[in-house]
Amino acid sequence: MTSKIRIGIAGYGNLGRGVQAAIAKNPDMELAGVYTRRDPQALQLAQPAPRFGIDELEKHAAQIDVLILCGGSKSDLPQQGPKFAALFNTVDSFDTHARIPEYYASIDGPAKAAGKTALLSVGWDPGMFSINRVFGEALLPDGETYTFWGRGLSQGHSDAIRRVPGVAAGVQYTIPSQEAIDRVRAGERPSLSTREKHQRECFVVLEDGADPESVREAIVTMEHYFDQYDTTVQFIDEQTLAAEHSSMPHGGFVIRSGNTSDEQKQVIEYSLALGSNPEFTSSVLVAYARAAFRMNQRGITGAQTVYDVAPGLLSPKSPAQLRAELL
Repeated sequence: MTSKIRIGIAGYGNLGRGVQAAIAKNPDMELAGVYTRRDPQALQLAQPAPRFGIDELEKHAAQIDVLILCGGSKSDLPQQGPKFAALFNTVDSFDTHARIPEYYASIDGPAKAAGKTALLSVGWDPGMFSINRVFGEALLPDGETYTFWGRGLSQGHSDAIRRVPGVAAGVQYTIPSQEAIDRVRAGERPSLSTREKHQRECFVVLEDGADPESVREAIVTMEHYFDQYDTTVQFIDEQTLAAEHSSMPHGGFVIRSGNTSDEQKQVIEYSLALGSNPEFTSSVLVAYARAAFRMNQRGITGAQTVYDVAPGLLSPKSPAQLRAELL
């Protein structure tokens, strides 16, 4: 039997816990260790596993085939991505769409210099939705692409509001316009602004002494996160947050509406309905960790995205099995 792919987890929040669960469902993988900025021995793991401080990663480089980075896109990954891509094959879920080109550039050089493969912006959007946007445009060149998220809890936007000074805890929900979705599904190809497609709703627990209006203003004007949307901020207590906002559902749609001739309208739709946003994102990260490992073995190094990964590299099945069973 071939050796299992050894996976390291950097960061153990909701995403890190999801990655641990996903590894357990992939027989060709094993968890090499969980690496945290917190006290490793105080960490409450879902399942027993080796645990270490994140500063021990460099000396464990020989024991890890792929390191999955589970930090947030706003503050963690911009520092961790380039640093760890110089030491490991990496996979991350960086999801600030407007900053992906600069993030890619920051990682490509260190990864190439080290002979490592760094798969970035892996998840469902960016990630699975990104692939389906490309499919839609390629298959229906005369058309328009529409992406709708929610209704659901956004990990990246929730992390962003928790970084605002004065915020003790909080979550953010993305709410799509049903009217806009219906128009697109009908093949209308409407021109829709960002604000017309979605609303954002935040539930925030304030730190003692924090000024609510200052916090509200910091959230609704946050560039790349809330400034282009109608955003509401509701202040609640910790008990309400725990009782009413502890689950993490999400989902959405990518719809390409176009014409193959003047007479024929065509609509392509890809949708997700997720009971747990972080667990699904983690499952995508783990599948792409397999691809990162295989690509590196083939000499493909530097920064890569989901556009650079052949679908067969995600599967534990052999090419012959895929041709026989799924093609």
